[in-house]
Parts: sequence; C-alpha cells; structure tokens
Amino acid sequence: MAKASETDLYPPVKSFLEDQGYVVKSEVGAADVVALRGGEPPVIVELKLGFSLALFHQCIARQATTDDVYMAVSRQPGKRFARAVRDNTAMARRLGLGLLTVRLSDGLVQVHCDPGPFSPRKSKKRTAALLREFARRTGDPNEGGQTRRGLVTAYRQDALRLAVFLFEAGASKGSDVARETGVPRATRMMADDHYGWFERVDKGIYGLTPAGAEAVASGGDVLGAV
Repeated sequence: MAKASETDLYPPVKSFLEDQGYVVKSEVGAADVVALRGGEPPVIVELKLGFSLALFHQCIARQATTDDVYMAVSRQPGKRFARAVRDNTAMARRLGLGLLTVRLSDGLVQVHCDPGPFSPRKSKKRTAALLREFARRTGDPNEGGQTRRGLVTAYRQDALRLAVFLFEAGASKGSDVARETGVPRATRMMADDHYGWFERVDKGIYGLTPAGAEAVASGGDVLGAV
C-alpha cells in the first residue's frame, strides 16, 4: 500500500464541500483548499496528515482572510487518535477554527467543530476547589512546574500535622488529634490512611506507622512550611 500523502485528503474534502453547494479549488494563494458558495465569505481548509502546532499556526494565519477556516487531518484508528481529536477539537474551538477528519479508506469526512466565536464556560465547582486549596495550603512548599509526583497539597500538609502530633504524643483519640492539630477531619483522614502513615490501634484511637514516622523525619521544608 502506498504511503498516504496530504493530497489524498483533497478529493474527499472537495466532494464533501461540493455536496453542500460550494465551488471548490485547490492551492489558491497560500491556502490548500478554497470553497465559495454564492456571496458568502470564502471557506479555507488546510490539509495535514496529522495534528501539529504548525497546522494551528497555518490556520490562524488564514483567519486574516476569512473567519471560516478549517483544518482537515487523516483519521486514524485507536484510542490515542480519539484522544487527540478530543483535545485538538477543544483547542480549535478556543481559536475559532473548524476541525474535520478524513477516513482515507472510504473518504468519510466528519465535522468535529465549525469555526465561530468561543465563550468558555466556567465551572463554579472547579473555581471553588481551586480557591479552597489555595486558602488551606500553608506557605508555598512546591516549585512551579514540578511534576505531580511528590506535590505537597493542603491535604498532605494536614496529614503531616497529624503525623507530627502522633510522633510526639503517641497513639491518641481522633477527637484529641483534631483538637490539638486544628484539623477537623483528623479522624476521617487517619481512618482513610491515604499515605499509609496511620494505623488504628483501638476503637477511635490511632497511632503512627513506620512510614508515618519516616514522613515526619524527612518532612524537612514541608514541615517548616506547616
């Protein structure tokens, strides 16, 4: 089977647009595909075998000519491509671009989004969670840009507070730990034992595991921030 090329995308895209009443021509000026219908603004389509930043740059440049700019990429099988379509559709919408995929095996053209103004919908739940985490976190224990691994969250700081208390006071009732550390959900956190630092030694009483003691000993700057 011959290796696919960008020119293989043109016939199905041309047929797709012609079926909607457009007159279609290729390689007009800097555009891969230009389609006209009556007195409407021109439609431009840029053809690529796959997604790339260069493709987005190209399409953005075409917006100086018309608002109706699409990118068309070759459709591939598998979850990885499906995820790429989802992510790039979101980006295309934000940039006011359209996105088409072309299945070369049978020429099927699918529209994932059309060009148009983008108005992002804010999630009040996510905003509240962000502000809550910011308010609860003590100090600034992380380095901007670090990976998620080892990230110090407000939850981890609270867990360290509990661990430090148990390290110094020994096994204690959950209510006492909550009162002394100022962490209202202390009992629930120790019961959930997300980090493997706590162990239930009796009803309502929790102690520190060896992993918890190690966390206290190696807390370093994090404990300093607490």
